[in-house]
Amino acid sequence: MRGGAAASPARRGIIGGMRIRHVVRPPSCEPGAPDPRIATGPPVRWGVVATGHIARTVTEQLLQLEDAVLQAVSSRSEGSARAFADAFGAAAAYADRGDEPGYLRLARDPDVDVVYVATPHAQHHRVARVLLEAGKHVLLEKAFTVTAAEADDLVRAARERGCFLMEAVWTRFLPVYHALLDHLERDAIGAPRWVQADLGMAVAFDPDSRLWARAAGGGALLDLSIYPLTWALAALGLPSDVQAAAEQAENGVDALTTLALRHPSGGHAQVVTSLVAQAASTATIGGSEGIIRTLAPLPNPPGFDITRDGAEQRVRIDASTPRYAYQLREVNRCLQEGLLESPTMPLADTLALMRLLDAARAQIGVRYPNDDAAFAAPA
Repeated sequence: MRGGAAASPARRGIIGGMRIRHVVRPPSCEPGAPDPRIATGPPVRWGVVATGHIARTVTEQLLQLEDAVLQAVSSRSEGSARAFADAFGAAAAYADRGDEPGYLRLARDPDVDVVYVATPHAQHHRVARVLLEAGKHVLLEKAFTVTAAEADDLVRAARERGCFLMEAVWTRFLPVYHALLDHLERDAIGAPRWVQADLGMAVAFDPDSRLWARAAGGGALLDLSIYPLTWALAALGLPSDVQAAAEQAENGVDALTTLALRHPSGGHAQVVTSLVAQAASTATIGGSEGIIRTLAPLPNPPGFDITRDGAEQRVRIDASTPRYAYQLREVNRCLQEGLLESPTMPLADTLALMRLLDAARAQIGVRYPNDDAAFAAPA
């Protein structure tokens, strides 16, 4: 399951001199593609680090893939690791022992091929670095890391050791996302010029909870912004400049943040993320000839509306397949084909977005312990 660089990008449309298909379509979203749960190669043996809600949800859907095997799980506590292993049929359960963390013990398991890391953001770099050092492939939850420096370090480690590494931006792998890109590519609204996207919820402030804790990398920007940014990138590509403003919580993390983005195409995007107010949870893309509006919820909309020349068309996409199955299929496929990156979620995009988040945090004055922690590559 080792191999070379990612496959060449698929065709990218050009409308009015602007590039439209900014994200490569994964094979699971090609017309007539089989259900992503159907095997594409030999079994891939997975490990899971963390046993919280998102880890359980993703693992439930992982086990629906015909060629996925849950080999091991790790947690800080023996009880949590064992309960998770029993619930999902993992062959091994690892917990912290003294100064030795459970994820280090999992990293030594020779029967694990790839590891899904679902810890809080602030632990991503430390955990993924250990796994990559052990030669494990890694699917790393978002935000990928807390800082761009941490992200750079993980990418270097993966490339030095010939390991697959990918940020778990599952929205990029959904059929609805690529259906919208297809409509943009077919000139449904002319040349895209602006995007407005938001995602928000009202969550009671608790400085000890994952969403709010500084030590965990809490706040709206790191936890939520990847979703509206994913839709802005669909229409306009990676941004070249960001202007950020925020409302801070009493512990210094951002409670509500707005981003104004400029793109090399000349397009503009406005992104809002919030932990203190509800949002429409939609994206609107304005073009020279019309408008596309996604339905809610933004991470996984059931479709979108296209308005042009006074006429409106609603496009609905079947969402009966579990939403994480497409992302998990991509990881299995890449490993089976010897790819070290996903063409749909390349590491260059992850690094660019992490640098954007660093720039936004510098403007709004949000810092985390990770910003001040010097890290060195393990021996």
